[in-house]
Amino acid sequence: MGTKAELQGVVVSDKMDQSVVVAVERRVRHKLYGKIQRRTSKFMAHDPANDAKVGDRVAIVASRPMSRRKRWAVIRVVERAQVV
Repeated sequence: MGTKAELQGVVVSDKMDQSVVVAVERRVRHKLYGKIQRRTSKFMAHDPANDAKVGDRVAIVASRPMSRRKRWAVIRVVERAQVV
């Protein structure tokens, strides 16, 4: 059986119960000019323990649909946000 897709990103919103919004950044090369650009995609992810906070770097994995927009789940917090 194949492994599920795993991405890393930064939590940008944790205002919901058991859900977070994760911004995943990728670098793509422009077709014509060749310049490398940063592209960001935002995913809603299931966080049952409400463990992830804004600024944390988390790993998310594809899962069954939890709601209309939520198709990913947080599997671990890779790095905590800096406390000021």
